[in-house]
Amino acid sequence: MNAPEPTGSLQGIRVLDLSRILAGPLCSQMLADHGAEVIKVEPPAGDDTRRWGPPFVTGTMSAYHTGVNRNKNNICLDLTTVDGQRLLGELLSDVDVVVENFKAGTLAKWGYSDEVIAERFPRLVHCRITGFGTDGPMGSTPGYDAILQAYGGLMSVNGEKSGPMLRVGVPIVDMVTGIYAFSGVLLALHDRHATGRGQLVDCTLLDTAVSLLHPHSASWLASGKIPQRTGSAHPSIAPYDTFNAADGEIFISGGNDRQFRSIVEVLGLPELADDPRFTTNADRVHNMAVLRDALAAPISTRTRADLAESLLERGVPATPVHDVGEALTDPQVLHREMVVEQDGYRGTGIPIKLGRTPGNVRTAPREQGADTRRILTGLGYTDEEITALIDADIARTS
Repeated sequence: MNAPEPTGSLQGIRVLDLSRILAGPLCSQMLADHGAEVIKVEPPAGDDTRRWGPPFVTGTMSAYHTGVNRNKNNICLDLTTVDGQRLLGELLSDVDVVVENFKAGTLAKWGYSDEVIAERFPRLVHCRITGFGTDGPMGSTPGYDAILQAYGGLMSVNGEKSGPMLRVGVPIVDMVTGIYAFSGVLLALHDRHATGRGQLVDCTLLDTAVSLLHPHSASWLASGKIPQRTGSAHPSIAPYDTFNAADGEIFISGGNDRQFRSIVEVLGLPELADDPRFTTNADRVHNMAVLRDALAAPISTRTRADLAESLLERGVPATPVHDVGEALTDPQVLHREMVVEQDGYRGTGIPIKLGRTPGNVRTAPREQGADTRRILTGLGYTDEEITALIDADIARTS
């Protein structure tokens, strides 16, 4: 089956993806989903995430890797060699955007410092993703998602009050950094449209982690009090928490006084709406533990679907707490096309939906080096030259 033609607002944009792991590949996949032509460059050893399993979807590709590498061409290139570095220059001259997350100084060592890139490729948008940045007290320090969750304060506010600090259950710092990088690339492309010049898009996991601390950061800046862990409860809204229903957990959100009155009426406790301990949200936050105990008993007698439906009918946000399988088979999720299939590939859908220029999923993640010959042919290399380069890379890794 032929792959669908690319659609989306970024058709005509060419991207060189030199990144690996998660933040960079997610950024470039988002660009590809919206029509950009993306060339992913992998070293002979491959992107580490190819081996991050089980589960594996093929003998050489993990499910993790497939989640952020669709819609891309793939070439294998050893950038530590003279030939690889020369080829890198040719590729940079032929694209609009480069996304990379090398250790600080790596590109400069290969002859492509920030100054050289700006001079040789003045229209190039250079997106750099690092853990802590390239300067400052922690500049050039390596960092993974969990390291920055810990360093940036996120772990300190995640978990039950009586339990240990916990890493957020998804690599949220990496993923949001990828989204910020995507946004930064679009901003830089918009500016280039007006000025004709590219620029550096500088994203760090640290900046992302700190940006995600709201509302705890705002509270500390205003009061100086160290925020405490509250489990699934909200530090500034009550009730806003998970409760045990008869058949599992349910999340209920009472964001205002009207919603709170509806909650207690549905639960058969209308008198609580006029209880001075619970009259306003501030009262309810001050008496959160007492309120939770009062609501827990009637909630425990209702099934989660029935109670959620009753609350939603009254305009109160509520939902059963779904596991991943329930979420990915939910009718509304499927209606929103947030699970996609293409030639045997299954993945999550495109979350940014444009009415006139929608993106699409065209190809599954490619095997390492699958497009090397075709892309180098497009750069003017002969079959003999390409074979020699491929053979040299194989020899260095065997």
